[in-house]
Amino acid sequence: MRKPVPHLLRTGLATAALALATSAFAAEPYTIDPNHTQVSYTYTHFGFSHITGHFDGVEGNFLFDAKDPTKSQIQVNVPIATVSVGVKGLDDELRSDMFFDPAKFPTATFQSRSVTVTGKDHLAVAGDLTIHGVTKPVTFDVTMNKLGAHPMRGVPAVGFDATTTIKRSDFGVSKYVPNVSDEVVIHASMEAYAPKK
Repeated sequence: MRKPVPHLLRTGLATAALALATSAFAAEPYTIDPNHTQVSYTYTHFGFSHITGHFDGVEGNFLFDAKDPTKSQIQVNVPIATVSVGVKGLDDELRSDMFFDPAKFPTATFQSRSVTVTGKDHLAVAGDLTIHGVTKPVTFDVTMNKLGAHPMRGVPAVGFDATTTIKRSDFGVSKYVPNVSDEVVIHASMEAYAPKK
């Protein structure tokens, strides 16, 4: 007759098995490549033109599950002082306290809260966007561009584009509204890769 397994041992074995099963499907850490990642935004000027600015040096934490993207999480940091539309006078104005004021609010952030599959290679990523010290819920429409081995690094990599539309006045950046549009389209194109094992 087999001896009964002590309760604590049974509990420990069950916990270990659960942890092992969970880890097999857990999201993996990926590194956002700041050299191939850009956040841009587009607004209208008196309705005559559509101007695009961008931010560089984007970093953050990214947990990605290739088998089940709904288990993925992302937290992005955008250095506001890198804002540029390619015109020095306007760049200086955007960096002043009339607009982004990076001296007081140096970083914009996005923290995901949920990921939903909306179609083949398409996701809806909902979370909290913080700009100018104000946090609001937003949802990004995401297209997964490519998933596969990185040709230079030899590790799994993923690239995606994400878009959302906000009202800048909601974040306390309302100078010149409505002549300079309140609605701003934000677009992010990101590349990330898994660490070598």
